Amino acid sequence: MIELLTNFIIALIKATGYPGVFLLMTLESALIPIPSEATMPFAGSLVAFGTFNFWWLVIIGTAGNLLGSVLAYGLGYLGENEVASFIRRYGKYVLIREKEFQHARVLFKRFGEPIVFLSRILPAVRTYISLPAGIAKMDFKKFLIYTCLGSFIWSAVLTYLGMMLRNNWHVITPYFHILDILVIGSMILGVGYFLQAKLSKRT
Repeated sequence: MIELLTNFIIALIKATGYPGVFLLMTLESALIPIPSEATMPFAGSLVAFGTFNFWWLVIIGTAGNLLGSVLAYGLGYLGENEVASFIRRYGKYVLIREKEFQHARVLFKRFGEPIVFLSRILPAVRTYISLPAGIAKMDFKKFLIYTCLGSFIWSAVLTYLGMMLRNNWHVITPYFHILDILVIGSMILGVGYFLQAKLSKRT
């Protein structure tokens, strides 16, 4: 599946250039799990060959993430029940899993608004964090600022790595998969600790 997505990403960027990068980064933050860990490094590798400009790529990647996050925030703003219903109905068609949404929701409840910034520079949870922010009716200006800053850092780092690695940009993707597992594992432990603490307070 990852290989198919990566091939799709490469073909789209080669065919459309900057608009393709913008579309892919928008989809990623709009709950469609298109891996930016492939999008931005591949695009960054093309900077080394003069196809793209580094800063334009970073800005476009950030803008795409911001737009997608606003769409996800808007869905969350409708309410938790509506989000859960949407995921149950359509999640399987766009690879959205309720488990990841629940993890993001617990993280937001535990750490509050700053997790919106932190999650933008982490794999796994970054796709889903806008939903609980919308559900919590987080201040929209703060949401935009945190999302923009985090997305800018993420886009810049991935683009730079791709630019430095050139034709070997793909060697970093396995490390991000390992990081995905570590992040998800930490999230599961955090959720368990959070639930245990809540249950302890009730007894």
